[in-house]
Amino acid sequence: MKTFVQTAIALILPSISFAQDKGIDQLIDEKFGNATGWFVDFIFYKIPFSENVQIFWVLFPLILGATYFTFYFKFINFRGFITSINIVRGKYDHLDQHKNLPGSVDETREENTNENKAINEAEGEVTHFQALTAALSATVGLGNIAGVAIAVSIGGAGATFWMIVAGFLGMASKFVECTLGVKYRDIDENGTVYGGPMYYLTKGLKSRGLEKFGKFLAVVFAIFVIGGSFGGGNMFQVNQAFQLVENITGGEASFLHGKGWLFGIVMAVLVGIVIIGGIKKIAKVTDKIVPFMVVIYVSASLFVIISNYTMIGDAFAQIFKGAFSPEGVAGGAIGVLVQGFKRAAFSNEAGVGSASIAHSAVKTKYAASEGLVALLEPFIDTVVVCTMTALVLIITGNVAVENSSLNDAQAILLTSGAFESVISWFPYVLTIAVVLFAFSTMISWSYYGFQGWAYLFGRSKKMEYLYKIIFCLFVIVGSAASLGSVIGFSDAMIFAMMVPNMVGIIILAPKVKKELIRFMDAIKR
Repeated sequence: MKTFVQTAIALILPSISFAQDKGIDQLIDEKFGNATGWFVDFIFYKIPFSENVQIFWVLFPLILGATYFTFYFKFINFRGFITSINIVRGKYDHLDQHKNLPGSVDETREENTNENKAINEAEGEVTHFQALTAALSATVGLGNIAGVAIAVSIGGAGATFWMIVAGFLGMASKFVECTLGVKYRDIDENGTVYGGPMYYLTKGLKSRGLEKFGKFLAVVFAIFVIGGSFGGGNMFQVNQAFQLVENITGGEASFLHGKGWLFGIVMAVLVGIVIIGGIKKIAKVTDKIVPFMVVIYVSASLFVIISNYTMIGDAFAQIFKGAFSPEGVAGGAIGVLVQGFKRAAFSNEAGVGSASIAHSAVKTKYAASEGLVALLEPFIDTVVVCTMTALVLIITGNVAVENSSLNDAQAILLTSGAFESVISWFPYVLTIAVVLFAFSTMISWSYYGFQGWAYLFGRSKKMEYLYKIIFCLFVIVGSAASLGSVIGFSDAMIFAMMVPNMVGIIILAPKVKKELIRFMDAIKR
């Protein structure tokens, strides 16, 4: 451990110097962009549909896959909703205590010895609620604030309608991938869980006679999730949080101006304290932060909406009217789906596979039970939180075509201004919320990245500490440096995760249906 601490100090000091020299980081960013631009251009290639409408190709497998799962599982995103809430409430916890319950894994133990070994005895590290909050902490964040502002600026109020549709469809994809995450997870002799697409691609496709193909997809996914954890799940989060903190404390006159590295060190220490403890420590933090963040943010949104209750009817009229006008449809497709998914935004990541890593750590013997819990994620993140943001922007009049070129930092300020027009002191609360959003996202994505790291490089303590040190270093660099190309590349890696994951979950959908039947049968009996 002493060696790792010395290594961290040796690496952090040059990083601070590096971060203060804007010329160096911009030069590195330019060189990196030249080397990786082809990959980013490929992932975010836009298919032209008309002179003014272009849509990223990555959205098609995400939306089409979600639509396919919605029909294949007979609208599980709607008919399973109440069951999902009851699982989180603990209503069905007793099922995990029964042996040989009809429809349970025990009844088919011999048939599924290899596939279900890790869930036969309801092993795991966290509760259903903790798994949900850990996964939500990685999605509820800056995208709910900045991403929605960009979306409605490009597509107008009508973009909100398509955002909600995307959220409901995403619930089905989330159900599938998180069920598979639990079904094919590994649990070591210490009770530590290793799960996610790396494992269900390897084991699941092997069971379908596609062992080499599954192994290849798993390795590709692991590489992408590591890259995504350093950039979109780390540097982007802390960078945007620092910009808002700097703005609220005086902008260029702020005592923090030019001292992003100092903010980064504080955040890195806090992140390090949490992530050293693994998913149990992460879940103990997120199950407190996430409900607090969501309640505060939604309450403030409702206050703004109710304060302008005479405008609620008109706001919904704008949403429905704009959704089916040519401008609204373009805004929905580009403003909502493109901007939303590009920033892992509003932000359910359904179909990307990341959330299945957190959900795989749950204590249960029924894989489908956690899949049902997971479908609540897109509902909370997209249908509730993002819709609240959109309504606030629409009601306060912060939807204008001239804002269509907003970047993320400007979009956060736009949303902050919308709240400030009704609650004068809310920008300070929003700043705290953004920092908490960024912090919770970083600790969850550190877990995602580590799972990919462990899959590729082994599960030793040495490899674990090495990854976590590197992750904390990226927190410092991300808060101080202008690494646009690096963050763009990591965003591309997050969406590239969709390719191997979507291939796998479509092939393994029949396995998920079988798990769902088992769990629902156990409830009935």
